[in-house]
Amino acid sequence: MISRLEIENLALDRGGRRLFEGLSLQVSAGEAVALTGDNGAGKTSLLRAVAGLLRPSAGLIDFFGASGVLDPEEARSEGLHLVGHYDGLKGGRTAGEELSFWSAWTGGAPEAALEALDLIPLLGLEVRKLSAGQRRRLALARLVASPRALWLLDEPLAPLDARMRTRLGELMTAHVKGGGMILAAVHDPLPIPAREARVGA
Repeated sequence: MISRLEIENLALDRGGRRLFEGLSLQVSAGEAVALTGDNGAGKTSLLRAVAGLLRPSAGLIDFFGASGVLDPEEARSEGLHLVGHYDGLKGGRTAGEELSFWSAWTGGAPEAALEALDLIPLLGLEVRKLSAGQRRRLALARLVASPRALWLLDEPLAPLDARMRTRLGELMTAHVKGGGMILAAVHDPLPIPAREARVGA
């Protein structure tokens, strides 16, 4: 289980442009960190690099557990969730089918997420017929259905209404109190106490 994330002297390039360099950051168990910065500063790219979807131009991303450094591939496959702008949901499936698929893929239990994110009324609806906020709730359900220590969240509040923002704040609080970690790219403040880390100049 991941208990600490360490980023050291990281640099990222996209499309031939240097997004940032020299970025160092640590996130420990029981902590939430809010990534702030201008549009295009590299917040989303940083989350994708931590998830293993982008290769850094320089620097290190290390995961630690109780016994020391973890294998990065194993840590990523078993220790984190990324919820980004693109939710990765299949439009032709029902919400129930999609939740069951992701829970089976990650070895989780879909029942745990139904009440937490008020998904029961949506289970029979095709994903393509859901609103942006409903799709986000379905994507966030992975966090509850298949617990992982590190949550990587890209603008998690953006499409949610006030009630669901409050509910997500409750889920975040429980996750952090249970020893989990949150690294979130934000424009709106997170609904829980979080340390700020600015990305980009």
